[in-house]
Amino acid sequence: MFSPPRTPFHGRGRRLSPWLRHLLLFPLLLALPLLGCRSNGSEGDAQSGPEASESVMPAGPGRDLAWVIFGADTVRAEIARTLDERSRGLSNRDHLASGSGMIFVFDTEEVRSFWMQDTFIPLDIAYLDANARIIDIQQMEPETTRLHTSSGPAMFALEVPQGWFAEMEIEVGAQAEIVFGN
Repeated sequence: MFSPPRTPFHGRGRRLSPWLRHLLLFPLLLALPLLGCRSNGSEGDAQSGPEASESVMPAGPGRDLAWVIFGADTVRAEIARTLDERSRGLSNRDHLASGSGMIFVFDTEEVRSFWMQDTFIPLDIAYLDANARIIDIQQMEPETTRLHTSSGPAMFALEVPQGWFAEMEIEVGAQAEIVFGN
């Protein structure tokens, strides 16, 4: 059982009674058996193999990632929060898997403009307002300096492989749920 190290008691007041200390540790004791309840992927395990790993959604998108969810369709997006990350974007890449992308996060809603200089992949960009509703979708051709300006104030911009929104039948007005990782 976990026992915190003893430290000298300083200040006024009383120490916790042993009963109260045990009461505070009770939730931890209840959780300990659950920590060992994971599958090891053995042959007799009903949830092992590639099929099981594809059907189980992880607890969250992970560090520096977000899930941008449109009903049954989800984009696993890298997050660009800083000016440097937003400036670099998806440039100098030669591949972007379907269902992957980058979400650009801004502090305020404003009209936004993007270009494709040094970006080798054709992309779609969706501009989303502060409520994560798509206000505009545009196709962007690689290695151009043509500006793609949002039709209105946007707080987010989501870049995905070109044609993804059409393939998934996601249009202007679609509502997204954005789940940010740690």
